[in-house]
Amino acid sequence: MDKRRICVVTGSRAEYGLLCWLMREIREDPRLVLQVVVTGMHLVPEFGSTYREIEADGFSIDARVDMQLTGDSECAVTKSVGIGVIGFAEVLQNLRPDLLVVLGDRFEILAAAQAAMLARVPIAHIHGGELTEGAVDDAIRHALTKMSHLHFAAAEPYRRRIIQMGENPDRVFAVGAPGVDNVKRVRPLSRHEFETAIGMKLSQPSFLVTHHPETLALSRPCSAGGVKPLLEALDLFPQSRIIFTKPNADAGGHAISEAMREYAAARPERTVFCISFGQKLYLSALAHVDVVIGNSSSGIIEAPAVGVPTVNIGERQKGRLRSASVIDCAPLASAIVDAVHRALTPEFRHVAETAVPAYGAGDAAGRIRDIVATFPLDQLARKVFHDLA
Repeated sequence: MDKRRICVVTGSRAEYGLLCWLMREIREDPRLVLQVVVTGMHLVPEFGSTYREIEADGFSIDARVDMQLTGDSECAVTKSVGIGVIGFAEVLQNLRPDLLVVLGDRFEILAAAQAAMLARVPIAHIHGGELTEGAVDDAIRHALTKMSHLHFAAAEPYRRRIIQMGENPDRVFAVGAPGVDNVKRVRPLSRHEFETAIGMKLSQPSFLVTHHPETLALSRPCSAGGVKPLLEALDLFPQSRIIFTKPNADAGGHAISEAMREYAAARPERTVFCISFGQKLYLSALAHVDVVIGNSSSGIIEAPAVGVPTVNIGERQKGRLRSASVIDCAPLASAIVDAVHRALTPEFRHVAETAVPAYGAGDAAGRIRDIVATFPLDQLARKVFHDLA
């Protein structure tokens, strides 16, 4: 029997961190052939040229689709999607995969899925059915669901929502979140090793800050004003150590990145700004900080699995399932300060350490691998809308 060619697309450091265990599972399965296509931020020096991390992990990159991410305005992002569709059309024609695997909700993945849909390449989508009402990603995610043929949801409520959107229940699986696999499989650096790697000693409290633009905010997302209350709040913790990670290449990301970079440069004794952490270093940060702050999905999914409190700011993640370890607050300095103080209490730390994660216990990669290896591909590209009874 011919081996199935499974093409995995990755466009960012965070997304690769979620896909890498699945990629390993596919590569080691005798029934499958792994194809890897990198795009988006992986190929941009400003974001650390993180395709090198993929190669360092022992993966061969079969193709690269440069989307020319030279700006972060709405117009620049839209043009990048168009360039990406053209690039993926050529890649899919050359690689001829039996199945395309994509994850999440970013515009790079939208480009890949559009090309696959028109080329009649079946698509398997991970992390569908979720809501992030403060970001344009919400609409992209649902669009990807309608383009896709196999669905791997991170929780049962999301599986039900995908079916509600007209997808065949036989093709929708609740497998858990791949990010939890990382927490279970990756051994973090020791505190000393981590402090050496980032060039700063931690103290109490220590914060990991990841803040992206709210791309559906009423004010224009290209303003750095969205991060100003957060920076004002951090100044009220003068004894803290702060680790910033660089925002995504969304509309408005550059302004937020520069505001964080300037803040860190003015406080070098207690603040670092990291362009790209990489999977092991990021999970090590989760293991050693006291609070995760910002509006990243990692604060909703991975941080609870580690047992660290999260202060989630604003509405970017509005609609996602929450563990008890997540504190939601308004994007106001006073609200952020109050939430951080609460997260630092021994009582809430106990809540975070004992909370049941909302996204499974791990091994999503193994479940997905088994399904893509055995699910019948005949007529998979043909879809019939499933009406609810």
